[in-house]
Amino acid sequence: MGSVGVQRLLSPESGLVGQGVRYAVAGAFVAVVYLATTSVLAVVVGLPFREALVIGFTVQLAVHYTLQRTFVWVHDRDFALSFRRQARRYLVVNGGQLALTTVTTSLLPPVLGLSAEVIYLMTAGSMTIVNFLTYRNVVFHPEQAAELEV
Repeated sequence: MGSVGVQRLLSPESGLVGQGVRYAVAGAFVAVVYLATTSVLAVVVGLPFREALVIGFTVQLAVHYTLQRTFVWVHDRDFALSFRRQARRYLVVNGGQLALTTVTTSLLPPVLGLSAEVIYLMTAGSMTIVNFLTYRNVVFHPEQAAELEV
């Protein structure tokens, strides 16, 4: 893909395909940030793993939100929601994802006869699609979509 194609994917005119590509790129970058932060803090710095995990999770949340707002959901119009309202909705979505992942990995393995890791991967894969649609339509939507709000 030439530079014109890349520029198009990074522009508001790229539509759903561009959003999907940017969402995947941002997700991959955030995964690296999360893993690197947690690993460096635990292995190199020597923090207990749980503390390193909490710090890594917090850092990835901040990086992820920033990329969603400034890179993934670019459009010509202003956002319908203020920064503060977006942040609240974003945290609710991610808190829900964490809660659902905790429940599915705790309850489903013995019921389905699958390992927690398999359930985790299935849940994470499903949540990737659900989060994309939720971010697109509920959190980072443009001003025009504000008319749909109650």
